[in-house]
Amino acid sequence: MTHRSGFACFVGRPNTGKSTLTNALVGQKVAITSDRPQTTRHAVRGVVHRPDAQLVLVDTPGVHKPRTLLGQRLNEVVRETWAEVDVIAFCVPADERPGPGDRYILTDVAMATRIPKIAVVTKIDKVNPAALMEQLLAVQKLGEQVGIEWDEIVPVSAVDMKQVDLLADLLVARLPEGPNLFPAEVATDETSFVMVAELIREAALEGVRDELPHSIAVVVEGIEPREGRPQDRPLLDISAIVYIERQSQKSIVIGKGGERLRDVGTAARKEIEQLLGTKVHLDLHVKVAKDWQRDPKQLRKLGF
Repeated sequence: MTHRSGFACFVGRPNTGKSTLTNALVGQKVAITSDRPQTTRHAVRGVVHRPDAQLVLVDTPGVHKPRTLLGQRLNEVVRETWAEVDVIAFCVPADERPGPGDRYILTDVAMATRIPKIAVVTKIDKVNPAALMEQLLAVQKLGEQVGIEWDEIVPVSAVDMKQVDLLADLLVARLPEGPNLFPAEVATDETSFVMVAELIREAALEGVRDELPHSIAVVVEGIEPREGRPQDRPLLDISAIVYIERQSQKSIVIGKGGERLRDVGTAARKEIEQLLGTKVHLDLHVKVAKDWQRDPKQLRKLGF
């Protein structure tokens, strides 16, 4: 049997379902999700293992008109990523008509003339069949306007797992022949430090004001086994800092009497324990890094 392996990149505007679809295809959580735009801040790789192929999915930040240096760098990450993959999957939600933002992205994507392109209409569980048909035609027309001839246009729902397997088949069919790129037990090449930081940020994104998600960054300072614990009951001590941009935002994240931060810690700890397979003690602190999204030195410190 022919074995294929390679990389597929999900691109699109913010909040088009790229991370949710990545997790659905991989079969476990490798990318954090939120209904807030610009949740993804770097290229997240998830590995789909099949008998006939190994598909490495690259979930990228949503391309947008940048207002900060961070926004510029996120857009650069996306463009660097899609230039190096074997197939590009452009995501557009079924319940939002394609607009200038989609056209802006596809104008750039069209320049990658040698890379196969699949249009993925996500969130089809949110629309009726008639609206879905209109969206499929709109996506077809948008491709024609920017000079892209879609290899496929496929509607999917990651929530209901509708046509997710079909999408995997379509992506795999466009990969080159080759051996596995990652060991069978690997679902992502992200480090534990990065995954833990992302899970904390995901928890912190829930329930905050609209302007705050873009101001939140998380750095994990340490992951250490607790000394003196029984071998059958290990405990990891994890220390992390939640950075925000202004002093006024600190009280939002901490909450009255520290209640909000405790909720963040509780939610994050459950996800981290599931990820690492062991009990965790999570120590969170909140610090101000003034205007970090616009400061090159602060961006480097925070890993951007």
